[in-house]
Order: sequence, then C-alpha cells, then structure tokens
Amino acid sequence: MNWLLDNAYDGYAPKQPGWTDESMELWNRATIGALPVEHYSQLTTSDSALHQWLCQFKRYGFGLISNGPTEPDALLRIIDLFGYVRETNYGDVFDVRAEVNPTNLAYTGMGLQPHTDNPYRDLVPTLQLLYCLENSANGGESMVVDGFHAARRLQKENAAWFSALCNHCARFEYQGSAGVHLQSKRPMIELGPDGELIGIRFNNRSSAVPVDIPFDAMETYYAAYRRLGEIIEEDASAVSFKLNPGDSFLLDNTRVLHARKAYTGTGNRWLRGCYADKDSLYSTLAALQKSLDD
Repeated sequence: MNWLLDNAYDGYAPKQPGWTDESMELWNRATIGALPVEHYSQLTTSDSALHQWLCQFKRYGFGLISNGPTEPDALLRIIDLFGYVRETNYGDVFDVRAEVNPTNLAYTGMGLQPHTDNPYRDLVPTLQLLYCLENSANGGESMVVDGFHAARRLQKENAAWFSALCNHCARFEYQGSAGVHLQSKRPMIELGPDGELIGIRFNNRSSAVPVDIPFDAMETYYAAYRRLGEIIEEDASAVSFKLNPGDSFLLDNTRVLHARKAYTGTGNRWLRGCYADKDSLYSTLAALQKSLDD
C-alpha cells in the first residue's frame, strides 16, 4: 500500500514554466548565507561528510573543497569520489594559467565574464572542477552566479522575454585549435517538457550568429538576451572567493556560471581543471542516502 501511495500519479498538478526541484535553493550574494565548503580530508574519509557535501552541491549548484594536497593529480581523486572524468579536445585535464601565445582568454591574466563552459558541445559537460595548485598573484578571485536565479528574475520582470530565450535557439561555436570546429544549437534558457528549468547556456565569447529566430521575434529576443546579461553581470548576483593552493570548487555547468577577476603582478596563478557529469554524482548521492538510511 505504501508503495502505491508513494507512486500515485493521479495527484499530478501542472506547474508554472520555470519551476525547479524543491531540493534546489536559488540564490544571489545576499541570500546564500554560508558557502557549501568541506575539508578534503573529510570528503575522502567520511561517507557522511561526502553525503552532506553532495546534498549541499545539489542545493546550490556548486561546492568548495579546502585544504587538499597541492599535487597535479589531486583533482582526479575528488572526481573518483563520485564519478568519472569526461575527456574533451582539451584532454582529460587542462591547466588554466597565463600563456605566451594563448588560444583562449582563460589562458591570460584578464578577467572573465560569468559564463557556462562549452555551450558549443552537444551535450555540454554537466560538471566542472577547478583545483588551485598555485595562487600568488594579485587578484584572480573566482566568482559564481546562479543562472537559475537570474532566469527566474528575468521571468518575473518580463515573461515575454523569458519565453523568448526558452522558445528560440541560440547558436554557439568554437574553432580554437586545428582540427576542431564545435557547434551547437540550443535555447539559452532550457525547459523540460513539463516546464522544469533544466539548463542555462550563456557564454558571449562562444556565441554564434542566431539564425533560428523569426524576424518579428528578433527585437524581443535581443532585448531579453541583453537584460539576462545585465542581471548576470550585476555585482549583487555574484559570490566571490579566492582559492588558496589545495582549494578547489565543483560546479553544475548547466546551472551555475563562473567568472574570474583579472590578476596581475609577479606571482603565478595555476588552476587545473577537468569535466565530469552529474548522472554519476547523483547516483552516488542516492546510494549514500540509502546506505545511511539502512
């Protein structure tokens, strides 16, 4: 009987477009409270600590890890806690630091606008981990923005603008190295068939010409795009933190945008990154939940 009640389908009520799972908390700088952070040693030795941190990750769309080892392969040990590295044309891991002849703005000391990574892929990597190995430069603070909060705010301000970004496809493109030409076509704000808000793709550096928008909708679309960008760029939308060597953060690349302040001086800033996917993370979370409940 309990199983039948738990799985009853006749109580379903349609929800408003843009709804999110009740386990999520949409946030900005003023509302987030304490950041979701856990010590590396706790995550790697305690199932209870790992479970709690993964719950916080699901709630906020990102999580920080402190006091890890400053070893180049340390980020792989974190991914091993819940999943697998997703290899791309950047390799299984990649380094984010200034280069003499950079092929990507990330490989300079310049600041980066809030963005989601790899929107030109289909499907995008749904997780990104950035691990700090060295950070003696002036500046270079990391920032995160809740894209779902920004989308919901746009919807409250102007429902037609929100609909425009949901119902028309943006295009993204990357040709940064020989033999690579990645392209995708997806809405900037993506809803599931039942109206659930399931994804944000926002990266001005990777945007291609939008050719899938009817002429009579183009003015509305560009007004919506501009306003979403303004919301994302507001100081009040971002949470910032500076990573010390051994610190890292994991983010949901379909929800949370990340950015970087410019850095200068004689010091160095070296982050090592990799991609993974949420299915294995949520599988681990569910398995841990069941184990702790038994």
